[in-house]
Formats: sequence, structure tokens, C-alpha cells
Amino acid sequence: MSLDRFYPIVDSALWVGRLVGEGAELIQLRIKDAEPARLRAELHHAVTICRRSGATLVVNDHWEAALDAGADWVHLGQSDLDNADVGALRARGLQIGLSTHSHEELDRALSFDPDYVALGPIYPTILKAMAFAPQGLERIGEWKGLIGDIPLVAIGGLNIERARACLAAGADVVSVVTDITLNPDPEARTREWVEATRE
Repeated sequence: MSLDRFYPIVDSALWVGRLVGEGAELIQLRIKDAEPARLRAELHHAVTICRRSGATLVVNDHWEAALDAGADWVHLGQSDLDNADVGALRARGLQIGLSTHSHEELDRALSFDPDYVALGPIYPTILKAMAFAPQGLERIGEWKGLIGDIPLVAIGGLNIERARACLAAGADVVSVVTDITLNPDPEARTREWVEATRE
């Protein structure tokens, strides 16, 4: 499977539209603590945006809402796997990306035959408190050797320079949040990421 190498993560359909408009072809919508009606509206809007543009939308966590919205992808963390009906997702044809931070989590993820494996945080991140220390570049090569042809997503503390290092270390995809969303010109920064990851 081939995925675009640039994988931004945003928290609203508005952000999805902004970044897809600048060339993002693979984007994750991660909405935390939303009221059900708002969540449904955001997901349906984001699905519509991506279908019109030909971009791939990945819905974080909310697998039931993703099914309802007609999404094609979900991303699940390890705790999400405790409650998600992976069989129902597969029956509806959804593709699934899974987070990993340790060998135990990787073994568990691989038992679900994921469509990509995410490893993080590669570098320290300001996005959220992490239970795991930064993984570093060597772990990327180790993970890629273990998962073979499954796409490997590197995430955590990335900027463009660090993303290039992750790709050189063996990652197939690099994921970014704050380097774009906290940038004073997110659209311009998105274009820089697109150019850097497609060189």
C-alpha cells in the first residue's frame, strides 16, 4: 500500500479544508471531547471535503462515528482497541492505522493486521503528556525491520528537518501537528511540508 508521506493531524473540518487546499493528500481528524452532534457534523463535513478533493481522511478514535460518516480510515490508539469493533470496521471496508510505543504494543497491533503502524513520539512533543520517552531515530529502523511492507508512520515533535531524518531512517510517512497548527502561516508551512516530503 502506498500512502502520501505527509500526514498532518488537525482538530476540525475547517483545518482539514485549509490543509487539503494547500496540497495535503493524507490527513487525520482528531477531535477530543466533542458533543456527539458536533462530532457528527465535523466528520461528515471533513469526509465531504476529502472526497471532493481526492484526499484521504483518517478519523482518530471515534470509530462508530467514522462508520456513520462513511469514512474510509480510522486511527486507533492502544486503549481504543479495547473497545473498538475491528471486525465491524473490516466488514465495512475501513482501513485501520494503529499507534505503538513498545514491543508489546507492536505485537498487539500486528495481530490486527493494520494498514499502517505509527511509532512515537520520535522526539519530545508539546502536544500532550506522553507515558513513553522519545523513541529516537534508531527505533524507526528497528520498527521498519519488524513490520516489513506495512507503512510506518513517524510522529512526535517533528519539524521539516526532523521529518527528513525520519524518512531517511526508514519511516514511510511523517505526521505533524503543532509545526503547522501553531505556525503563524499554516498554509505556507503546509506547502513547505508538501514540497519537502515529495522531493
